[in-house]
Amino acid sequence: MHPKQALIQKGVRIPNPESVDIGDDINPDRIAGREVTIYAGCKLFGAKTFVSPGAQIGLEGPVTIQDAYIGPNVSLKGGFFQEAVFLEGSSCGLGAHVRRGTILEEYSSIAHTVGLKQTILFPYVTLGSLINFCDCLMAGGTGRRNHSEVGSSYIHFNFTPSQDKATPSLIGDVPRGVMLNQSPVFLGGQGGLVGPCRLAYGTVVAAGSICRKDQLRENVLVVESAPRSARIPFKAGAGYRNLKRVLNHNLVYIGQLYALNQWYRQVRGCFAGSGFAPQLLDGLIITLKKGIDERIKQLGRLGEKIAGSGKNTAGSKESTFFKNWDKTAARFQSFFEFEGRSEDRDVFLSIIEGQRNEADRDYLSVIRSLSGDQADCGSRWLQGIADHVVRGLMPE
Repeated sequence: MHPKQALIQKGVRIPNPESVDIGDDINPDRIAGREVTIYAGCKLFGAKTFVSPGAQIGLEGPVTIQDAYIGPNVSLKGGFFQEAVFLEGSSCGLGAHVRRGTILEEYSSIAHTVGLKQTILFPYVTLGSLINFCDCLMAGGTGRRNHSEVGSSYIHFNFTPSQDKATPSLIGDVPRGVMLNQSPVFLGGQGGLVGPCRLAYGTVVAAGSICRKDQLRENVLVVESAPRSARIPFKAGAGYRNLKRVLNHNLVYIGQLYALNQWYRQVRGCFAGSGFAPQLLDGLIITLKKGIDERIKQLGRLGEKIAGSGKNTAGSKESTFFKNWDKTAARFQSFFEFEGRSEDRDVFLSIIEGQRNEADRDYLSVIRSLSGDQADCGSRWLQGIADHVVRGLMPE
């Protein structure tokens, strides 16, 4: 039986079956039959594609899905979705272009015509329309009425004149962001963020501002004026004057992803079951692993460009870091199984387990019920992982 017919028999609602293309590699057992609707013009491919109950696909326009993981009550209204994860209640408007390495956690959303790749949005984070927001992680906020937001017509600049993408930006962080108890970040519309960059919780970047510098002090309004006119001699590949900062930002970002890896495995893993499908947990872990690999790959490419640029970095810490790249890359891989300081981890996991069993509560309910001290314990554990990675990689 063709997968399309199997889906129809399972109860998937396909109002116009002739206009929906279901690939031969789709596994019908990975598509829920209950309350899933696939509208006209949609295409589903990939053996890894997973669709949970309540998903609505293609309400506003055609959707193409390839090896994506779709959680309960997710709405993908129109666009292209490849090797990405969408957790419960997340939504994407018409014209979305969401590519590999992207994770939208619970109730995060993007409006129409938004491009994402290697992007992680924590719960409730909201992006407006006409946005390009690749290669960054954004946290902040406590709920639907108090969430981090990116205004319409915003861009994260993730490609340099020297043609590298070692430019990931960290907006908030993982250790505190996962606790859903931090001030939201607001990036005003018609603006941009030049990666790699770091912004603290509570940062507000005024509309129309291009933010080029870190903002590490919390609860600050950033207003950037347009740069003055200038004509300066420039040669692509010779502009690595801030290499120390670029390397530091990349290592910090990667350290945060390793912390998130343990959070997914050990905390979200506690909730895997009927309410949170194990396939979604697998999707998170697989996608995050690919995201870490991507950041390592882009750092390696940067090292190649530096070596080929003729820039004299002999004797510098950065040169030492990139000189034996194969060994350096292997050191990155060694951190995947590092679980952090056992004292903090065990105490925090016991808190999570107790809260979960108390009333069989879901992930968001448990996290939002944590006291300040309990959340701090978890944050210490995760920050310890991130710091361990940076210390183990940062050239001395």
